[in-house]
Amino acid sequence: MLVLLTGATGFLGASLARELLAQGHRVRALVRPGAPRGTLAGLDLDWALGSLTDHASLGYAVAGCDALVHAAADYRIFVPDPAAMHAVNVEGTAALMRAARQAGLGRVVHVSSVATLRPRADGTPATEADAAAPEEAIGPYKRSKTEAERLVERLVAGEGLPAVIVNPSTPIGPFDRRPTPTGRIILEAARGRMPAYVDTGLNLVHAADCARGVVAALGRGTPGERHILGGQDVSLAEMLRFIAAECGHRPPVRLPRAPLFPLAVAAELAARATGREPMLTRDGLRMAGHRMFFSSAKAAAVLGHRARSWQEGVRDAIAWFRQAGMLR
Repeated sequence: MLVLLTGATGFLGASLARELLAQGHRVRALVRPGAPRGTLAGLDLDWALGSLTDHASLGYAVAGCDALVHAAADYRIFVPDPAAMHAVNVEGTAALMRAARQAGLGRVVHVSSVATLRPRADGTPATEADAAAPEEAIGPYKRSKTEAERLVERLVAGEGLPAVIVNPSTPIGPFDRRPTPTGRIILEAARGRMPAYVDTGLNLVHAADCARGVVAALGRGTPGERHILGGQDVSLAEMLRFIAAECGHRPPVRLPRAPLFPLAVAAELAARATGREPMLTRDGLRMAGHRMFFSSAKAAAVLGHRARSWQEGVRDAIAWFRQAGMLR
């Protein structure tokens, strides 16, 4: 089967490309001109030049394909221009799904996020039933991913788009070259440059296990339904203590959230001036007020999803950062 993969040069995309090839699929990767392809070196891929904001390129990319795995997204916590993120995550998804529908693709897997789900107030794991409305989402990223997922659901119901939805929790592991917001926390902690933190809870899943669940959705699952691809629920404090022990650093100390909001404002102003993404943001502090815990029971039953320990994912992330020269 020839599968068009968007987001192949991204963090999860590198694992997705490898898993698709391992499962015997041919892979056409949609890549922006000039995008770095180092994490895909040595892979037998076809290339389609284009992007989610170049809608004309999408029709050419899907031509002749049997299926689509849509994993591309603008994933940032701090966004100076939310309209640019909306153009990729929402408008780009809409254009891509229209192209897939017109090309008659037999299967679509929309890689969404647990950002589209509502964390439970009591801290218990949320499930696929805890869908959020866009106006409930914190920040442009979560709002845009929620809008995109609801759009896909409408296309399934109204136009028969054969799209299965998967919701990765927080992938960690190798190939996080940018890195992602969580990867940046792991990297800075491994460098010994995170003296303090605001505690929260998150669900960690190895990127390779997440990719295996995404590819499983190509052959299983019901169009329009979502499937959480998670691992284990972990407190940020526990993860940072583990990294400190692994790398021989002193564990960071916990700080209260409320006094940090003025510092977050200052960090965002500095980011606008320098163009560098801040470590501390107001949206990040708001998100930290929720335990982002999730259950993958449905994906386990329907897709056969399984996840190794979160500690192995952290170790693999650190090992890759070291190999890539990012720990120096």
